[in-house]
Amino acid sequence: MCGIAGIIDYNSRSNKVTRVESMLRSISFRGPDESGIYHAPLATMGNVRLSIIDIVGGQQPLSDSSGRYWIVFNGEIFNYKELKAELENKGDRFNTQSDTEVLVNLYARYGEQCLNYLNGQFAFAIWDKKKEELFMARDRVGIRPLFYTINDNVFSFASEIKAIFRQESVPRQINPESLSQIYTFWTTITPDTVFKNIYELSPGHCLYYSRKGIKVKKYWKLDFINKHMNLSLSDAMGQLNELLTSAVRLRLRADVEVAAYLSGGIDSSATVAYIKEVEPRILNTFSIGFEDKVFDESRYQEEAVRFLNTNHKSISCSSYDISSYFPRVVWHSETPVTRTAPTPMMILSQLVRDNDIKVVITGEGSDEILAGYGIFRESEIRRFWAREPLSSQRPLLLKKIYPDIPHLKNASPNILKMFFGYKLEDVNNPFYSHLLRWNNSNHIKKHFSNAIKDSLNNYDPLARLAERLPDDYYSWDTLARAQWLETTVFMSGYLLSSQGDRMAMANSVEGRYPFLDHRLIEFCSGLPSKYKLRGLNEKFILKKLMKSRIPDSIIKRPKQPYRAPISSVFLNENTPDYAREMLSESYTRQTGIFDWSSISSIMDKIEKTGIASEMDNMVLAAVVSTHLLNHQFIESENAEFQSEGLKNLRIITEGVE
Repeated sequence: MCGIAGIIDYNSRSNKVTRVESMLRSISFRGPDESGIYHAPLATMGNVRLSIIDIVGGQQPLSDSSGRYWIVFNGEIFNYKELKAELENKGDRFNTQSDTEVLVNLYARYGEQCLNYLNGQFAFAIWDKKKEELFMARDRVGIRPLFYTINDNVFSFASEIKAIFRQESVPRQINPESLSQIYTFWTTITPDTVFKNIYELSPGHCLYYSRKGIKVKKYWKLDFINKHMNLSLSDAMGQLNELLTSAVRLRLRADVEVAAYLSGGIDSSATVAYIKEVEPRILNTFSIGFEDKVFDESRYQEEAVRFLNTNHKSISCSSYDISSYFPRVVWHSETPVTRTAPTPMMILSQLVRDNDIKVVITGEGSDEILAGYGIFRESEIRRFWAREPLSSQRPLLLKKIYPDIPHLKNASPNILKMFFGYKLEDVNNPFYSHLLRWNNSNHIKKHFSNAIKDSLNNYDPLARLAERLPDDYYSWDTLARAQWLETTVFMSGYLLSSQGDRMAMANSVEGRYPFLDHRLIEFCSGLPSKYKLRGLNEKFILKKLMKSRIPDSIIKRPKQPYRAPISSVFLNENTPDYAREMLSESYTRQTGIFDWSSISSIMDKIEKTGIASEMDNMVLAAVVSTHLLNHQFIESENAEFQSEGLKNLRIITEGVE
C-alpha cells in the first residue's frame, strides 16, 4: 500500500524532481516506510511506500527486466505468486519478491490486457520510455484512488488531490456542479471531483497519456446477467463458500501481520470466521463503540469476540472525539460529507496503527453484492405499496426494516407516507430505488446562496448519472438496478473513499476486502435475486452459509445502519472553535456557498427545541465540511495537516544531466 504521484511534461521543463518531492511529502502518511522517484527527461514519477510485501526488496519505482517500463504502484496484487510463476515459465526473470515487479513485467508482456489477469486493489502508473507514453489504471470497483489534471500542457497525477495542489500553477476552485452531485448522491460522478479541472480515473478504467493527449478506456463493468439462474441454492452456497475461502486466503498474503475489523455485524463476523478457518491462529481484531447508545453495537461485538475467540481491542467514541477529528477527516476525504460517520473509522484505524498493525481485513462490499442494505428492501416495499397507493397496511412494512429509527415505531400510515411516499408511483423511473434518498439529500441545495443557485442554472445531476447507465441496464430486474446504483455510485465514491481508503491510510493502514474480490462480485451478480433478497430477508444466501459458523444472534439481528452523531457534535455547550467559525454568519457570507438566513434558521430551531431531523443533521454536516474544505484547500493552500517528510528517499535518474 502506497501513495503515488507524477508529472509528464513533453516540453522537458526543469524542477520536476522538486515538484514531485513536494507532492509525495503531502501524502507521505500513505507510505511512511520509504520513498523513491524516477526522473527522466519527459517523466518524473514517485512513490511513498507502506511496506507489506517484500519489505526489503520492493522499493519503488521499479522497472521491468528490459528497463523499458517504469512503474509506481499503490495497492496489492493478491494473485502475484501465481502470475509470477506463469511469467517465469515464459522466460521472465525477477530481482525482487514483490508484486510490483510482477505487475510491471505483466504489462511489458501483455500491455493493457494485463488488467484481466489481476486479482487485487490497485492504482498504478507505468511510463513507456520507448513510446514516450504513460499508462494508468484503477481497480475494478475503485478501492484505491487516482486523480489527474492537465495544466499548462503538463499532466499531473497522484493518489490524492492535495498532492496535485502542491504545484502552485494548478488552480483551486470548488465546482458548484460537483456540489450539486454530492448533495444528491453523497459523492461526485467520476471523473468529476469537487474541484474544477481535477479528475478521478473511474473504477474499472485505464488511461493513456501521450503527445496525442488523453485516451480513457473501460476494461471492466458490473453487470447482472443471470448466469447462474438454474443453480440450486445448495450448489450456489457451495460455490460462494469456495470463492470466499479463496478471497480470504489471498488477502492474508503479507510479510506483516494481518488483523481484522469485527463490528458485530454479519459481514465482519463472516470474514473473521473465514480467516480463522483458513489460517488458524490467535487473530487480532478491532472495533469501535459509541458513548451514545443509539449508535453503539458493542454488545454484538463482544458476542462475536467470545464466539470466534479473537484477541480483541476496542475503543469508545464520543461526540467530543468526533468534533475533534472532523477537520482531519475532511482534509483526508478531500470532499464535503453529509455524515460524520467517516470520523470513527479514522479513530479506529488509529487504534490499529497504535498496535503496530499495517493491514486489516474488513467486511465492506457484502451489503452491495448480496443486497444487505435497507434501501433494497425499502424499494421493494415501495413498489409493492405503489400497486395500491391508498393502502393503509402496505406502508406499515417499512417499520420492519427500520426498527432503529425511534419516530417510526408508532408512526401512522399517513406519517409513513410523508416520509416514504416521494414519487411512490413513479415505478418506471430508472432510479426508483434511490429517488427517496436522493430527494432527502437534495434538501441541502435549498440552502445554497443565490449566487450558487444562479451558477447552477437548473443543472440536473440525474442527467449526468443517466449518461453512465450501461446499455443493458433496463433489461435487469429491479433489485439488480438498485445494486448497480449502490455499488457504482455510493460504494466506490463514498464508502470506499471517505470511510475506507482515506480514513485507513490517514494512519498508514491498508484495508482489504474479501467481498470485493472481482470473482465474488461477478458470481453474486449472476445469482437469482431471490438468493440475495428473499421477501424482506436480506443477504439470504450468506446467512444460510454462516449458520453455526457465527453466532445466531448476529445472523438474526436486525440490520443496523452504521451511523454517528451530528448535531450533538457541532451544536452544544462545548462546540469547538472551528465549528463556531464554519457555522458563523461572517464565514458563511464570506464563502458565499450557503445562504446565511437559511442556515441560521435551522440552527435556531435545533437550539430552541433540542431536536434535529435527519435532514437538519445532513445540512449541518454539509455546511461545516464544505466550509472546512474551502478553508483547507482554497484559502490555506492545503498546509494544515502536512506530513513529516520522506523516508529513505531514492532517486533514479535516466537521460537527465
